[in-house]
Amino acid sequence: MSTLENTPSTQTRREFCALACQAASVLAAGIATACGGGQTGPSGGSAPAAPVLNGTVAGRTISVSVDGTALATTGNGALVQTSLGSFLLARTGQDTFNAMTAICTHENNLVTGFSGGRFVCNVHGSEFSTSGNAVAGPARGTLRQYAAAFANGVVTFTV
Repeated sequence: MSTLENTPSTQTRREFCALACQAASVLAAGIATACGGGQTGPSGGSAPAAPVLNGTVAGRTISVSVDGTALATTGNGALVQTSLGSFLLARTGQDTFNAMTAICTHENNLVTGFSGGRFVCNVHGSEFSTSGNAVAGPARGTLRQYAAAFANGVVTFTV
């Protein structure tokens, strides 16, 4: 046992650190509550999770096979996970797709829901059209878009 362990200045530092950690925890909890408080939207509900697809990466180009997935049907959307990050992909026509970032423009949370033809951020309830436009707040900005091409059942886009 060190002789410094029981000195008044060591005890004071320990107490200070303990109180500082407690204060930081209370502050963090207060911020979460003021911001909507968790993984559901402001009304307490949440959208069903968007289907999750894995994309393959070559350089900065992402490829996603859509045959046999939710994206085989026009009007559907999916969350695409890659080593470069997460993206949203929506089939808007027989041969057309919209690709966009999956990062909500409100507070940079991951957009994971899809309901009624809209992508939904289940953290605060923001909704985005399949073109990436904010259609319900609190988000106001458009999701970043990437030009998508479709051939032989595969969508490609470069980030």
